[in-house]
Amino acid sequence: MSALTRSPAWQALQAHQHALARHHLREWFAADPARAQRFTLSAAGITADFSKHRTDGRALDLLHALARQQDVEGWRDRMLRGDAVNATETRAALHTALRRAPSTPLRVAGEDVMPPIAEVLARMRAFCTAVRSGERTGHTGARFTDVVNLGIGGSDLGPAMVTEALAPYGSPALRVHYVSNVDAADLAPRLARLDASTTLFVICSKTFTTIETMTNAASARDWLVGALGAPEAVGAHFVAVSTNLEATRAFGIAPDNVFGFRDWVGGRYSLWSPVGLSTMLAIGPEAFDALLAGARAMDEHFARAPLEANLPVRVGLLGVWYANFFGAHTHAVLPYDQRLRRLPDHLQQLEMESNGKSVDRDGRRVDYATCPVIWGSPGTNGQHAFYQLLHQGTQLIPSDFLIVREPHHALVQHHRLLIANCLAQTEALAFGKTAAQARAELSARGIDGARLELLAANQTFPGNQPSTTFVLDRLDPASVGALVAMYEHKVLVQSAIWNINPFDQWGVELGKTLAMRLGVWLEPGAARPDTATAPGLDASTRALIDRLRS
Repeated sequence: MSALTRSPAWQALQAHQHALARHHLREWFAADPARAQRFTLSAAGITADFSKHRTDGRALDLLHALARQQDVEGWRDRMLRGDAVNATETRAALHTALRRAPSTPLRVAGEDVMPPIAEVLARMRAFCTAVRSGERTGHTGARFTDVVNLGIGGSDLGPAMVTEALAPYGSPALRVHYVSNVDAADLAPRLARLDASTTLFVICSKTFTTIETMTNAASARDWLVGALGAPEAVGAHFVAVSTNLEATRAFGIAPDNVFGFRDWVGGRYSLWSPVGLSTMLAIGPEAFDALLAGARAMDEHFARAPLEANLPVRVGLLGVWYANFFGAHTHAVLPYDQRLRRLPDHLQQLEMESNGKSVDRDGRRVDYATCPVIWGSPGTNGQHAFYQLLHQGTQLIPSDFLIVREPHHALVQHHRLLIANCLAQTEALAFGKTAAQARAELSARGIDGARLELLAANQTFPGNQPSTTFVLDRLDPASVGALVAMYEHKVLVQSAIWNINPFDQWGVELGKTLAMRLGVWLEPGAARPDTATAPGLDASTRALIDRLRS
């Protein structure tokens, strides 16, 4: 057993889970009419109802004790002040500095990092204002009508999610597209629908070497030059988010059109940085500032609120509760707002790339579960796809439901129906339907005997499936910023509990290295690999390459 699983706080939680496992949410709500009020927290414009969780006051007390034992507050403070919390790469994780009030200094290794952040943000604002107003044009003098963001992972998922979530804040005169997959089926149809003279490309790659992004960028450049017949047009139609000025210059992008950021901004935490340039182009500088302000409000709450009243801490601890003490292997994210349909995708990377680790901070294998599989899709679509498993399957699957009180549209009846469905699902998951209730309903319909028993067995819902309901007053830039920041801080809380580093991603690197090695065997005219020419190539991969080349 590890030090964590032997620890008093862990052992106490295990014992308490055994005692609670036989209880049902129906009992707790029947015994406590004020349960919903007692288990609700609010921060930065988000209200979270935690009452439909398999917890009591004692469980929360023990979870807070575990958080203190694992120094959650210490890890939070070290991250926020710029300590090198990313030990394997010996650097800070200061995405929160990107949304910090510019007038508040933050010294890291003797340098105030806020002036450079303010300077690049000002450049982003000026650039986006010029493009959106039509002051900045393409090579032919035509106004830009389309922006194509070329990136992958954190250079795509977060910005794309926010851009779609805040679509009502966009301009009909400027459409923003996101291309990430190296599969040409992503890029080619997009280019086919665009006019080269009015298209602006944003290449998002910190190193300017990301193979998927740079392959797409090279093809986009060829398309542009071919359409306009002018190689010099590249400088007017391409900008870069990168730190590699030599590579961007070689591509044809002038230094004034390159927006850089520091190495303490991890990809999956980078939508607040110049990686968010396409988002700012879409929603405008003022809305982007409001996005940062919403995230800053959640940062301040996370930094100051006691554990017992801290929204990201509660979210993180409940995830630990189910992953480690109930054996939950997955966690569903179910936004009841179509504009948040990309949120599960962003959270997959944020959580699974951060905490999908099996080695602790000291390099030892862990003997406990870490990050569950994050998945989901928007309601009500999911209800007609996978909710059957949630309601009557054999797995415990905690869920996050997200609803927005005020819609951006005037179709009020649609919104009422959407909210009613969300509330109905959380109620059904929590309380289910007993066999006695099913029998009574069937009997009232005149069904009896063996038919009644068969149908009753199939129409019984166990319930007791835990869920959190997050309520946003409206889906505006501030609330989206706060929501994403909340999930970022959830990751930090859980990483502290599990004693893992959430800011590196070595598991991503091996596949990249192998892909570069294998790519040469798929080039036209390359020698067919065999034992002599491809040492170390396994039999399965060799056979697949032979098949693909035949």
